[in-house]
Amino acid sequence: MRSFRQNCWIALAAALVITAIIAAGALGRVDRWAQDHLFQQPGAASSDIVLIGIDEASLQELGPYGSWGRDVMASALEALAADPDRLPAVVAVDTLYAGESDPEGDARLAAAASRLPAVVTAVLADFGASYQAAENGGVSVNSYAVLRLEKPYNALAEATVQGHINAMFDSDGILRHGVLWVDAPAEGRFYSMACETARLFLAQSGRELRLPATDVRGRYYIPFTGKPGGYSDGYSLSSLISGEIGPETFAGKIVLIGPYAAGLQDAYSTSVSRSEQMYGVEIQANMIQAFLEDNRKQEVPDGPQLAVLFVLSFAAALLFMSLQLKAAAFVTAGLVIAGPAAAWALYAAGFVTHVTWLPAAALLLFVAAIARRYLLALLERQRVTRTFERYVAPEIVQEILKEGTDSLKLGGRLCDIAVLFVDIRGFTAMSERLDPEKVVPILNRYLAVTSSCVERNRGTLDKFVGDATMAFWGAPLPSEDPVFAAAKTALEILRGTEELSAQLKAELGEELRVGIGVHYGPAVVGNMGSERRMDFTAIGDTVNTAARLESNAPGGTVYVSRAVAEALAGRATVAPLAEKLKLKGKAEGFEVFTLTALDS
Repeated sequence: MRSFRQNCWIALAAALVITAIIAAGALGRVDRWAQDHLFQQPGAASSDIVLIGIDEASLQELGPYGSWGRDVMASALEALAADPDRLPAVVAVDTLYAGESDPEGDARLAAAASRLPAVVTAVLADFGASYQAAENGGVSVNSYAVLRLEKPYNALAEATVQGHINAMFDSDGILRHGVLWVDAPAEGRFYSMACETARLFLAQSGRELRLPATDVRGRYYIPFTGKPGGYSDGYSLSSLISGEIGPETFAGKIVLIGPYAAGLQDAYSTSVSRSEQMYGVEIQANMIQAFLEDNRKQEVPDGPQLAVLFVLSFAAALLFMSLQLKAAAFVTAGLVIAGPAAAWALYAAGFVTHVTWLPAAALLLFVAAIARRYLLALLERQRVTRTFERYVAPEIVQEILKEGTDSLKLGGRLCDIAVLFVDIRGFTAMSERLDPEKVVPILNRYLAVTSSCVERNRGTLDKFVGDATMAFWGAPLPSEDPVFAAAKTALEILRGTEELSAQLKAELGEELRVGIGVHYGPAVVGNMGSERRMDFTAIGDTVNTAARLESNAPGGTVYVSRAVAEALAGRATVAPLAEKLKLKGKAEGFEVFTLTALDS
């Protein structure tokens, strides 16, 4: 239960962190890119929409656009109204005709518009910051105020319906949203050209336009249908004016007229065409088709999505802590797939959601789960190492951890090592004189001295056998000078036990003297024992000889072999015994030396 509560707190913290990171907008651009590619799938352009482009052919035939009078557009509207029996249902002109210019041209354009069933002309709002005095005496700022409004001259305004042509881009410069309406002071509310065009078209067949949900600025998500060129049949304004386009082409349909040439600078990057710009009149066509098909998309606020993300992240984090890594990987893959799949299903139902939030959260949680497992394994390894080092030399522990389970197999290797044995003289008699409660602390203090000396000189502490200590140098890790290190350790143990003996003399009236033996030669080093119980140790004649030297050494004496004496030549003070010793297991006398000092 305690472990589960702890996991719940960890999962809660992970879910909070990930939700906060995503809420801060870390996935902003990536998520918009994913939405564009998943949601904006091109479809069939509506046959009710006919696009007439002010294209390169029109500019070549009619002259530069800046030199056109209003009679040019009047000619186009007159051509559309030429056959009263085959009139377009609605004409939308995606160009501005603000203010009066040539009276004759202005009158002609207004008259031509009045001959058609419905014409929508453009209004353009200029936005900026507006400052007003607040009731509390301060100043309120409206950063989205309409400062100026360009609209058709009076005669044209009276003959047409006005719709604004303002566009609003996202922070990455991509057009994903339409502006349904703009509010102009003293002028009222103007709906978009696409909205008014679709409303007029539907009204002619008795249908009513349903408006999409918007934010406080009137923005709504555009479900694009056509890519750049998707609505164009190659109809040119000049071809319309010259009569090359028959009235059957646009009879009963929506006719869109607008710039369709690069030089007119009316092209934009959209969510359906990031790499290729789309002309403004084509964007109008996409928005009109969405209105006609009642294809309304509502962007789900971030708050509910973050709440769902938090709950799913918490559940996934809790699940990952109880699953094996492979199972967690499968769950992560499922969430990575489920996120876009759910977003697509919701989009089909009319809701725009974030595509990458759930996959990103799942991947972050999976990485966090891996990191947590690694950290726990590292902590466990450190705990086991610290525990293991109380029983086995640190070098052996490190060797096992480095080599893995292979190092735990039975077997050994032959190598040259320096072996040291040390034992207390008269320990049995001391044990008989003192209570066990006093003997054990004395033994532990003595063993602490021997083990610290061995570890300080980077030796492998093999084992404690009663009051005896065995150590060796040269395995499992190579040593530059194993004999010197063993000899140095022997002398340090002598000094350490002498200091301990002085303390015990003062405390208990007991003295402590040790005998030490050191030998150098080949031995088999490795794991000895059985599969269930093994010991990392050294065996062979070298080990036996070191033990025999220690057993013959008087208290306060270090006995070394000729091999050790020769290895220390010129660096130590050694003296041979007067007579060779008869060591157990040796057929002949064994030459032994006493070590008294080392040259540092």
